[in-house]
This record gives sequence, C-alpha cells and structure tokens, in this order.
Amino acid sequence: MSPLPSASHGLYFEEFQVGQHILTSARTITEGDVTAFAGLSGDANPIHMDAEFSKSTPYGQRVAHGLLVLSVVSGLAMHAGVLEGTVLALHEIKQWKFTRPVYFGDTIHAELEVVETKALPRLRSGLVSLDLSVKNQPGEVVMRGTWVVLVAVKP
Repeated sequence: MSPLPSASHGLYFEEFQVGQHILTSARTITEGDVTAFAGLSGDANPIHMDAEFSKSTPYGQRVAHGLLVLSVVSGLAMHAGVLEGTVLALHEIKQWKFTRPVYFGDTIHAELEVVETKALPRLRSGLVSLDLSVKNQPGEVVMRGTWVVLVAVKP
C-alpha cells in the first residue's frame, strides 16, 4: 500500500518510490455508464448497445467499451489520492492490453505499482511509470499496461 497523502494533495514526484503499490477503490459498470459513454463518444456499436445482437457474439451478452473502462480507471486512480492535485498530465500509455470483457454489472478496481521514476528538473516535475492491472470482482485481470504520468515536484 502507498503512504497516505495529505488531505490537500496527492504525492509529489519525490514521494513516489519504485516498488510502491497503490490499490484503488472499486466501481460497478452500469448500463447507464455504457449508454452515456456511447452518446459522448459516438460509439454505438451493437456489441455495447443491442442485447439481442450481443447474444450472437462470443461474449453472449453486451460488454462495456474498453475505453469506458479505461476512463473509469483513471478516475479510480485519482480518487486513490496519490495523484490528486499533483499529476500534471497523462504522458503516455504503454503496451495496453484488453484481456477480458467487462460486462454490465461487473465491479472493477485497479492495482498500481510504481516501476520507474525520472526527474525532469527543467520542468520542475518528473515522470512516474505505473504498471496497472484492472481486475473484476473475481480478481481476473480485464486490462493491463503502463501509464506514464507527469507529476509536480514539491513546491
């Protein structure tokens, strides 16, 4: 587990340590989430929206958009407190894999591990590389990869 950030901000660049683990809270993906994301993104693929069509797919039912789940995970990571108010940008997503479908009603959470830090003194910040595993309620990995975030240094 990560050290607890203060109430006013997440961790600054200097406070991240390679090997540090962060566990997010969980969130259930609902039909309303999928419908709202389809409207926002314009992706109304029947695999997400049409229950009858989805019965004929390998999944046998509707599945959430992978990018919706990725977006929800970014919010879960922010709510974990370690990035809140100190992350300046999502710099890169590396080797992202969507390994299992996320169905309506699945509850997901993320496990993050700090795998690298790189100071950027000229920018008064640093890059923090985080390996993420997104898991459903039985603990199966539904997606994984690495995020590189730009984090502020201590003022």
